Amino acid sequence: MGSIDDYLAKLDPLDAAVIDHAYRVAKEVVPEAEQGQGYGMPALTYHGKPLLSVMRAKKHFGMYPFSAKVIESSVYLLAGFDCGKGTIRFMPGHPLPDPTLAAIVERRRDEIDG
Repeated sequence: MGSIDDYLAKLDPLDAAVIDHAYRVAKEVVPEAEQGQGYGMPALTYHGKPLLSVMRAKKHFGMYPFSAKVIESSVYLLAGFDCGKGTIRFMPGHPLPDPTLAAIVERRRDEIDG
């Protein structure tokens, strides 16, 4: 896959808007983040490491902060969302609240910074 912009261009406009919004929130938190890839997915990267990817699946959106620890430390913010070891799933019409998304991105940034 290519960049985030390439990925968004291939999506239904409503889905693209949801995903683009998530990336915009992440860029507000980490303005230095750049478009790149993480594990073959379009992602924002920070200091050469994957920071966040948001993808459309058949029945949901998946958000990947590339860290099980970040998800574990954010579980109290994720009530009502389906979480796996490395994935946070949300439904169309019920995205993650911006403050929750920002907190997850901050935690991943801090993890990368060490």
